[in-house]
Amino acid sequence: MKTYKLGIVMDAIESIKTYKDSSFAMLLEAQSRGWQIYYMQLPDLYMESGISLAVAQQLTLIDQPTDYFQLQHTETIQLADLDVILMRKDPPFDLEYIYATYFLEQAEQQGTLVVNRPQSLRDCNEKLFTREFPQCCTPTRVSRKAELLNQFLQTHEDIIIKPLDGMGGKSIFRIRQGDPNTNAIIEAVTQYGKCQTMVQKFIPEILEGDKRILLIDGKPVPYSLARIPAEGENRGNLAAGASSRGQPLSERDFWICEQIAPVLREKGLIFVGIDVIGDYLTEINVTSPTCIRELDSQFSLNISYDLFESIQSRLENRN
Repeated sequence: MKTYKLGIVMDAIESIKTYKDSSFAMLLEAQSRGWQIYYMQLPDLYMESGISLAVAQQLTLIDQPTDYFQLQHTETIQLADLDVILMRKDPPFDLEYIYATYFLEQAEQQGTLVVNRPQSLRDCNEKLFTREFPQCCTPTRVSRKAELLNQFLQTHEDIIIKPLDGMGGKSIFRIRQGDPNTNAIIEAVTQYGKCQTMVQKFIPEILEGDKRILLIDGKPVPYSLARIPAEGENRGNLAAGASSRGQPLSERDFWICEQIAPVLREKGLIFVGIDVIGDYLTEINVTSPTCIRELDSQFSLNISYDLFESIQSRLENRN
Protein backbone atom coordinates (compact mmCIF):
# COMPACT_ATOMS: atom_id res chain seq x y z
CA MET A 1 0.00 0.00 0.00
CA LYS A 2 1.31 3.44 -0.92
CA THR A 3 2.28 5.70 1.98
CA TYR A 4 0.89 9.14 1.36
CA LYS A 5 2.28 12.38 2.70
CA LEU A 6 -0.33 14.54 4.42
CA GLY A 7 0.19 18.10 5.56
CA ILE A 8 -2.10 19.94 7.93
CA VAL A 9 -2.28 23.67 8.51
CA MET A 10 -3.95 24.29 11.87
CA ASP A 11 -3.76 26.26 15.09
CA ALA A 12 -1.29 25.30 17.82
CA ILE A 13 -1.72 21.58 18.43
CA GLU A 14 -0.83 21.94 22.12
CA SER A 15 -3.96 24.07 22.65
CA ILE A 16 -6.57 21.62 21.34
CA LYS A 17 -9.01 19.50 23.37
CA THR A 18 -8.57 16.03 21.95
CA TYR A 19 -12.02 14.78 22.99
CA LYS A 20 -13.76 17.23 20.69
CA ASP A 21 -11.21 18.36 18.11
CA SER A 22 -12.16 17.37 14.56
CA SER A 23 -8.67 17.96 13.17
CA PHE A 24 -7.30 15.54 15.77
CA ALA A 25 -9.86 12.93 14.67
CA MET A 26 -8.77 13.36 11.04
CA LEU A 27 -5.09 13.01 11.93
CA LEU A 28 -5.74 9.84 13.92
CA GLU A 29 -7.39 8.33 10.84
CA ALA A 30 -4.48 9.36 8.59
CA GLN A 31 -2.03 7.84 11.07
CA SER A 32 -4.01 4.59 11.22
CA ARG A 33 -3.50 4.31 7.45
CA GLY A 34 0.25 4.64 7.84
CA TRP A 35 0.40 8.10 6.26
CA GLN A 36 3.22 10.51 7.07
CA ILE A 37 1.86 13.65 8.75
CA TYR A 38 3.49 17.08 8.47
CA TYR A 39 2.30 19.72 10.92
CA MET A 40 2.30 23.43 10.04
CA GLN A 41 0.89 26.66 11.38
CA LEU A 42 0.09 29.72 9.30
CA PRO A 43 3.41 31.51 9.97
CA ASP A 44 5.30 28.41 8.78
CA LEU A 45 4.11 28.89 5.19
CA TYR A 46 6.17 30.99 2.83
CA MET A 47 6.95 31.45 -0.86
CA GLU A 48 10.26 31.77 -2.68
CA SER A 49 10.60 32.44 -6.41
CA GLY A 50 6.99 31.43 -6.91
CA ILE A 51 7.31 28.13 -5.02
CA SER A 52 5.30 27.47 -1.85
CA LEU A 53 7.29 26.05 1.06
CA ALA A 54 6.85 25.46 4.76
CA VAL A 55 8.88 24.90 7.88
CA ALA A 56 7.17 21.70 8.99
CA GLN A 57 7.49 18.93 11.57
CA GLN A 58 6.49 15.31 11.24
CA LEU A 59 3.81 14.48 13.78
CA THR A 60 2.69 11.34 15.65
CA LEU A 61 -0.38 11.13 17.86
CA ILE A 62 -1.83 9.17 20.76
CA ASP A 63 -5.58 9.25 21.39
CA GLN A 64 -5.54 10.44 25.01
CA PRO A 65 -6.32 13.72 26.84
CA THR A 66 -2.72 14.71 27.65
CA ASP A 67 0.71 14.03 26.14
CA TYR A 68 -1.12 13.26 22.93
CA PHE A 69 1.44 14.30 20.30
CA GLN A 70 5.11 14.15 19.41
CA LEU A 71 6.87 16.43 16.94
CA GLN A 72 10.12 15.63 15.18
CA HIS A 73 12.78 18.14 14.13
CA THR A 74 11.78 20.94 11.80
CA GLU A 75 12.48 20.62 8.11
CA THR A 76 11.79 22.76 5.06
CA ILE A 77 9.44 21.13 2.55
CA GLN A 78 7.83 22.11 -0.72
CA LEU A 79 4.06 22.00 -0.31
CA ALA A 80 3.80 20.39 -3.75
CA ASP A 81 5.75 17.38 -2.41
CA LEU A 82 2.76 16.54 -0.20
CA ASP A 83 -0.02 14.36 -1.59
CA VAL A 84 -2.77 16.14 0.34
CA ILE A 85 -3.03 19.17 2.62
CA LEU A 86 -5.82 19.74 5.13
CA MET A 87 -6.44 23.46 5.59
CA ARG A 88 -7.81 23.47 9.13
CA LYS A 89 -6.85 26.92 10.40
CA ASP A 90 -9.72 28.39 12.37
CA PRO A 91 -11.07 31.83 11.47
CA PRO A 92 -10.72 34.81 11.62
CA PHE A 93 -10.78 34.80 7.86
CA ASP A 94 -8.41 37.73 7.50
CA LEU A 95 -5.79 38.78 4.96
CA GLU A 96 -3.23 36.38 6.43
CA TYR A 97 -5.67 33.52 5.86
CA ILE A 98 -6.21 34.67 2.28
CA TYR A 99 -2.47 34.86 1.64
CA ALA A 100 -2.16 31.28 2.90
CA THR A 101 -4.72 30.13 0.33
CA TYR A 102 -2.49 31.52 -2.42
CA PHE A 103 0.45 29.49 -1.10
CA LEU A 104 -1.77 26.39 -1.01
CA GLU A 105 -3.10 27.09 -4.48
CA GLN A 106 0.40 27.02 -5.95
CA ALA A 107 0.83 23.51 -4.52
CA GLU A 108 -2.59 22.53 -5.84
CA GLN A 109 -1.55 23.63 -9.33
CA GLN A 110 1.40 21.22 -9.02
CA GLY A 111 -0.91 18.31 -8.21
CA THR A 112 -1.40 18.40 -4.44
CA LEU A 113 -4.97 17.82 -3.24
CA VAL A 114 -6.02 20.61 -0.87
CA VAL A 115 -9.05 20.06 1.37
CA ASN A 116 -10.89 22.34 0.86
CA ARG A 117 -9.98 23.93 -2.50
CA PRO A 118 -8.16 27.22 -1.82
CA GLN A 119 -10.11 29.25 -4.37
CA SER A 120 -13.38 28.10 -2.83
CA LEU A 121 -12.16 29.01 0.65
CA ARG A 122 -11.72 32.55 -0.69
CA ASP A 123 -14.94 32.62 -2.69
CA CYS A 124 -17.36 31.04 -0.23
CA ASN A 125 -17.90 33.30 2.75
CA GLU A 126 -19.59 31.08 5.31
CA LYS A 127 -22.59 33.37 5.64
CA LEU A 128 -22.84 34.88 2.16
CA PHE A 129 -22.46 31.48 0.45
CA THR A 130 -26.04 30.75 1.48
CA ARG A 131 -27.15 33.34 -1.11
CA GLU A 132 -26.83 30.63 -3.77
CA PHE A 133 -29.65 28.68 -2.12
CA PRO A 134 -32.45 31.17 -1.35
CA GLN A 135 -35.02 28.35 -1.48
CA CYS A 136 -33.38 26.95 1.68
CA CYS A 137 -33.11 30.18 3.69
CA THR A 138 -35.18 32.46 5.87
CA PRO A 139 -35.56 36.09 4.62
CA THR A 140 -32.11 37.68 4.67
CA ARG A 141 -30.52 41.05 3.90
CA VAL A 142 -26.87 42.12 3.83
CA SER A 143 -26.01 45.81 4.14
CA ARG A 144 -23.84 48.28 6.01
CA LYS A 145 -26.50 51.01 5.91
CA ALA A 146 -28.41 51.46 9.17
CA GLU A 147 -31.58 52.59 7.37
CA LEU A 148 -31.72 49.39 5.30
CA LEU A 149 -31.14 47.19 8.34
CA ASN A 150 -33.80 49.11 10.28
CA GLN A 151 -36.18 48.74 7.35
CA PHE A 152 -35.68 44.96 7.44
CA LEU A 153 -36.47 45.01 11.16
CA GLN A 154 -39.67 46.98 10.55
CA THR A 155 -40.74 44.41 7.96
CA HIS A 156 -39.99 41.26 9.97
CA GLU A 157 -40.30 42.62 13.54
CA ASP A 158 -37.93 40.02 15.09
CA ILE A 159 -34.48 39.51 13.56
CA ILE A 160 -30.93 38.26 14.11
CA ILE A 161 -28.00 40.51 13.19
CA LYS A 162 -24.43 39.21 12.79
CA PRO A 163 -21.12 40.16 11.18
CA LEU A 164 -19.98 38.33 8.06
CA ASP A 165 -16.63 37.32 9.55
CA GLY A 166 -17.60 36.05 12.99
CA MET A 167 -17.45 32.58 14.52
CA GLY A 168 -18.50 30.91 17.75
CA GLY A 169 -21.47 33.23 18.23
CA LYS A 170 -19.35 36.39 18.34
CA SER A 171 -21.35 39.65 17.98
CA ILE A 172 -24.66 37.92 17.19
CA PHE A 173 -27.68 39.83 18.49
CA ARG A 174 -31.43 39.39 18.43
CA ILE A 175 -33.41 42.60 17.88
CA ARG A 176 -37.17 42.96 18.26
CA GLN A 177 -39.14 45.87 16.87
CA GLY A 178 -39.16 48.69 19.41
CA ASP A 179 -35.95 47.61 21.15
CA PRO A 180 -34.40 50.87 22.45
CA ASN A 181 -30.92 49.42 21.83
CA THR A 182 -31.53 48.86 18.11
CA ASN A 183 -29.40 51.72 16.80
CA ALA A 184 -26.56 51.00 19.21
CA ILE A 185 -26.51 47.32 18.17
CA ILE A 186 -26.48 48.19 14.46
CA GLU A 187 -23.69 50.71 15.02
CA ALA A 188 -21.63 48.13 16.92
CA VAL A 189 -22.05 45.27 14.44
CA THR A 190 -21.54 47.43 11.33
CA GLN A 191 -18.75 49.39 13.07
CA TYR A 192 -20.62 52.61 12.34
CA GLY A 193 -21.43 51.69 8.77
CA LYS A 194 -17.96 50.42 7.81
CA CYS A 195 -18.74 46.70 7.61
CA GLN A 196 -21.32 44.73 5.63
CA THR A 197 -23.63 42.92 8.04
CA MET A 198 -26.22 40.16 7.71
CA VAL A 199 -29.73 40.30 9.14
CA GLN A 200 -32.09 37.34 9.08
CA LYS A 201 -35.68 36.85 10.16
CA PHE A 202 -35.60 35.25 13.61
CA ILE A 203 -36.29 31.50 13.56
CA PRO A 204 -38.11 30.45 16.78
CA GLU A 205 -36.96 26.85 16.35
CA ILE A 206 -33.54 27.93 17.62
CA LEU A 207 -34.90 26.79 21.01
CA GLU A 208 -34.73 23.24 19.63
CA GLY A 209 -31.13 23.74 18.55
CA ASP A 210 -28.87 25.00 15.79
CA LYS A 211 -28.18 21.78 13.87
CA ARG A 212 -24.66 21.14 12.56
CA ILE A 213 -24.77 18.75 9.60
CA LEU A 214 -21.52 17.42 8.12
CA LEU A 215 -21.19 16.60 4.43
CA ILE A 216 -18.45 14.62 2.69
CA ASP A 217 -18.42 15.10 -1.09
CA GLY A 218 -21.92 16.52 -0.75
CA LYS A 219 -23.21 13.40 1.05
CA PRO A 220 -24.52 14.14 4.56
CA VAL A 221 -23.67 12.21 7.67
CA PRO A 222 -27.17 10.96 8.65
CA TYR A 223 -27.05 12.56 12.10
CA SER A 224 -26.75 16.19 13.16
CA LEU A 225 -25.50 17.76 16.36
CA ALA A 226 -28.18 20.10 17.67
CA ARG A 227 -26.55 22.86 19.71
CA ILE A 228 -29.18 24.11 22.14
CA PRO A 229 -28.84 27.66 23.50
CA ALA A 230 -28.27 28.11 27.21
CA GLU A 231 -31.15 29.60 29.17
CA GLY A 232 -31.48 33.29 28.35
CA GLU A 233 -29.38 32.93 25.19
CA ASN A 234 -30.32 33.10 21.49
CA ARG A 235 -27.03 31.66 20.22
CA GLY A 236 -26.70 27.98 19.44
CA ASN A 237 -22.91 27.98 19.68
CA LEU A 238 -20.98 25.67 21.97
CA ALA A 239 -18.51 28.50 22.53
CA ALA A 240 -21.42 30.59 23.84
CA GLY A 241 -22.46 27.96 26.40
CA ALA A 242 -24.87 25.90 24.30
CA SER A 243 -25.40 22.22 25.12
CA SER A 244 -25.48 19.57 22.40
CA ARG A 245 -27.67 16.65 21.43
CA GLY A 246 -27.25 14.31 18.48
CA GLN A 247 -30.28 13.46 16.38
CA PRO A 248 -31.16 11.89 13.01
CA LEU A 249 -31.55 14.19 10.03
CA SER A 250 -35.09 15.17 9.14
CA GLU A 251 -36.59 14.91 5.66
CA ARG A 252 -36.12 18.67 5.28
CA ASP A 253 -32.46 18.38 6.37
CA PHE A 254 -31.82 15.82 3.63
CA TRP A 255 -33.61 18.05 1.11
CA ILE A 256 -31.38 21.01 2.00
CA CYS A 257 -28.29 18.82 1.55
CA GLU A 258 -29.56 17.71 -1.86
CA GLN A 259 -29.98 21.34 -2.90
CA ILE A 260 -26.42 22.33 -2.07
CA ALA A 261 -24.52 19.10 -2.83
CA PRO A 262 -23.89 19.67 -6.57
CA VAL A 263 -22.41 23.11 -5.89
CA LEU A 264 -20.17 21.77 -3.13
CA ARG A 265 -18.80 19.11 -5.47
CA GLU A 266 -18.30 21.59 -8.28
CA LYS A 267 -16.32 23.89 -5.99
CA GLY A 268 -14.10 21.17 -4.52
CA LEU A 269 -15.59 21.55 -1.05
CA ILE A 270 -14.97 18.02 0.16
CA PHE A 271 -15.67 18.51 3.88
CA VAL A 272 -18.35 21.02 4.87
CA GLY A 273 -20.50 21.70 7.91
CA ILE A 274 -23.84 23.42 7.38
CA ASP A 275 -25.96 25.03 10.08
CA VAL A 276 -29.72 24.52 9.98
CA ILE A 277 -32.25 26.06 12.35
CA GLY A 278 -35.72 24.55 12.06
CA ASP A 279 -36.27 24.23 8.32
CA TYR A 280 -33.75 26.86 7.24
CA LEU A 281 -30.13 26.88 6.15
CA THR A 282 -28.26 29.66 7.96
CA GLU A 283 -24.54 29.07 7.28
CA ILE A 284 -22.21 26.90 5.18
CA ASN A 285 -18.95 26.34 7.05
CA VAL A 286 -16.05 25.58 4.71
CA THR A 287 -12.94 26.60 6.68
CA SER A 288 -12.63 24.15 9.59
CA PRO A 289 -15.98 22.45 10.32
CA THR A 290 -16.23 20.70 13.67
CA CYS A 291 -18.41 18.15 15.55
CA ILE A 292 -16.82 14.94 14.21
CA ARG A 293 -15.90 13.56 17.61
CA GLU A 294 -19.24 14.40 19.23
CA LEU A 295 -21.20 12.61 16.48
CA ASP A 296 -18.76 9.70 16.42
CA SER A 297 -19.16 9.11 20.15
CA GLN A 298 -22.95 9.44 20.22
CA PHE A 299 -23.70 7.22 17.22
CA SER A 300 -20.67 4.88 16.99
CA LEU A 301 -19.57 6.47 13.72
CA ASN A 302 -16.16 7.00 12.15
CA ILE A 303 -16.68 10.14 10.08
CA SER A 304 -12.96 10.60 9.51
CA TYR A 305 -12.79 7.14 7.94
CA ASP A 306 -15.46 8.15 5.41
CA LEU A 307 -13.63 11.42 4.72
CA PHE A 308 -10.31 9.66 4.13
CA GLU A 309 -11.92 7.05 1.92
CA SER A 310 -12.99 9.97 -0.28
CA ILE A 311 -9.56 11.60 -0.12
CA GLN A 312 -7.71 8.34 -0.83
CA SER A 313 -9.99 7.58 -3.76
CA ARG A 314 -9.08 10.93 -5.28
CA LEU A 315 -5.38 10.28 -4.78
CA GLU A 316 -5.56 6.82 -6.32
CA ASN A 317 -7.49 8.10 -9.32
CA ARG A 318 -4.95 10.90 -9.76
CA ASN A 319 -2.06 8.46 -9.69
